[in-house]
Amino acid sequence: MIILSSVYRSLVAVGDRHVPSKFRALWEHPAGPKTVHFWAPCAKWALVIAGLGDLSRPAEKLSLYQSFALASTGAIWARYSLVIIPKNYSLFTVNLFVFLTGATQLSRALHYKYTKGPSSQAVVTSQGTSPPATK
Repeated sequence: MIILSSVYRSLVAVGDRHVPSKFRALWEHPAGPKTVHFWAPCAKWALVIAGLGDLSRPAEKLSLYQSFALASTGAIWARYSLVIIPKNYSLFTVNLFVFLTGATQLSRALHYKYTKGPSSQAVVTSQGTSPPATK
């Protein structure tokens, strides 16, 4: 950790010398690139990318609990990012997208669960699995 800290401090020192004056306000901002408040939301975009990748996954393979957790945490942290000081709009944006992808997957999973009732599920018997019932 000490080595990474010194590397990070060295990179910031180089950035301090080379950041153009028109970007200086962003560079020095309390939620700017010199802080964890900038890098944590950047890393969280991986959750959004994973959620978008799951859009092609069949609805029966989606987890209701995982989708609910993503939607819930996205909503909670999006709200939080607007009440803290300083307001962190990059955190708000990424959590809004986490909420949207989680809510989309949750709605797909719920739609599948409630439109495909027990009658369409295969029944396991002592002889094996029977085919789904037809309507």
